[in-house]
Amino acid sequence: MKRIVIAALLLLAAAAFAGVLGPQGASAEEPAVATTDTVSVSGTGSVSAVPDTAQVSAGVETRAATARAALDANSTAMRKVIDALRAAGGKDVTTQVVSLSPRMDDQGRPDGFVATNVVTAETSLDDVGALIDAAVTAGANTIWGPSLSRSDQEQLYRQALEKAVADAKRKADVLAAATGRSVGRVVSIVEGGATPGPLFDRVAGAAESSVPVVSGPQDTTATVSVTYELR
Repeated sequence: MKRIVIAALLLLAAAAFAGVLGPQGASAEEPAVATTDTVSVSGTGSVSAVPDTAQVSAGVETRAATARAALDANSTAMRKVIDALRAAGGKDVTTQVVSLSPRMDDQGRPDGFVATNVVTAETSLDDVGALIDAAVTAGANTIWGPSLSRSDQEQLYRQALEKAVADAKRKADVLAAATGRSVGRVVSIVEGGATPGPLFDRVAGAAESSVPVVSGPQDTTATVSVTYELR
């Protein structure tokens, strides 16, 4: 009977020992996950073009003893300005601000009311001076702008993006070659955004009597961040 018990204990001990060394109970380290070397670079691309579109803000500020009088006078004057902007070729004429507020004198005492109305209008770069002249002649006494842009801005930005990606690839090639490696596939790419450049060197205006507007090449710049595999 003792021999049977001893044999059973030996079998149990052997099974437990096998479990410790077996696949499920083994304490061996997991296989290492293969890693790939990468290089991360930034790229910049620019496309230069002269603006062909201008936006101008024109408005009328009117003062009167009462709020009603100020607003009525302002509305009458502003209708003339809007008509003049449209007649001069202004497009997308849009109201931006309508305001009415009390006016104070130098001693801080009430001194009537001030009404303001401002609209924006778009035109070609060559006609922006004439558009400003037309607004002022019609009665506008506040002018802002012009804001200059390109009608094909999205296309220019896409071209700048392509140049930015090419610039990033050139930088990655240099870094890889310096370490005896070569560039592989793209792991990730992040768009950085667009930045308009300065305007200069060109005077726009349909006639010599028009308001001169200085313009010139505008750089549309795009940036990207790219990560490549190294081979």
